Amino acid sequence: MRAVLRNTKARVGLAVFGLFLLVAIFGPLVVDRILQTNPREIDYDHLGSPPGAPGHPLGTTIQGADVLVQVIIGAQGSVFVGITSGLLATGLAVVIGVPSGFLGGRLDRVLTVFTNLFLTLPSFALMLIVAGYIQGADWWVIAILIAAFEWPGGARYLRAQTLSLRNRDFAVAMLMIGESKTRLVFAEVLPHLTGIISAMFLRAVVAGVFAEAGLAFLGIGTTTSVSWGTMISEAQQQSAILNGVWWWFVPPGLCIAVLGTATALVNFGIDEVSNPRLGAANRKLIKQFERAAARLRARPGTETVR
Repeated sequence: MRAVLRNTKARVGLAVFGLFLLVAIFGPLVVDRILQTNPREIDYDHLGSPPGAPGHPLGTTIQGADVLVQVIIGAQGSVFVGITSGLLATGLAVVIGVPSGFLGGRLDRVLTVFTNLFLTLPSFALMLIVAGYIQGADWWVIAILIAAFEWPGGARYLRAQTLSLRNRDFAVAMLMIGESKTRLVFAEVLPHLTGIISAMFLRAVVAGVFAEAGLAFLGIGTTTSVSWGTMISEAQQQSAILNGVWWWFVPPGLCIAVLGTATALVNFGIDEVSNPRLGAANRKLIKQFERAAARLRARPGTETVR
């Protein structure tokens, strides 16, 4: 963790991700207690006003609702669904993928068939059907639904990585001296997979935010009154593009894009820490060595440097 926090990309990504999380947690309190308003309150004097209108830094919708307030309130539904679905999907991937790769045998065959079955399902289509059936459910129900279709790819990748670790010399040696498989998994295998699991979780969070926004855009969502997806959906239904009210749908779209960029930066930082060849300083040393080797090979009468 200290190595990750020393990485500039990871620090920037974590700072942005933490900011969105703070807005999701404390945003509704700020809107209710400090701003003393709500995302559906109508300002009849400023209908469809552009950014900078009195009392509306990001402008208002065609119905006169404050865009900034809706963005703040919408963060709660989108971010909470993304984090919850990411945790559940990553947990399922670990619980299914690691035992499948390490234990092998009949358990591996059963879990592999189960995973491949979910991989072949048309996930988004099924998600639409189920979400439409439970229309108006709580946000955590939508998070569970999204997680149910996010875990198979991660489980398959973790199985392959665990299978590789099981055949390493250290694992074989520990089993030969009588170490239990359970302790070997928790003490050796899972620590080796920490970087992969953390990156997998961040990708699952972004996938959850995108899925929630997609469902809300199609009119299928939670009981949360406003989310980033519902803002974009309402803007599309009210022809915001044709009316030139770009400030209605651009802020929630930018929030989704920035959140995805932040998680990508954290993943880049984790990759650089876990893979020394990806580090900036190490890449510079490798390039210097390659240039020196090329100059040495170019000298007449010099043998090839390997």
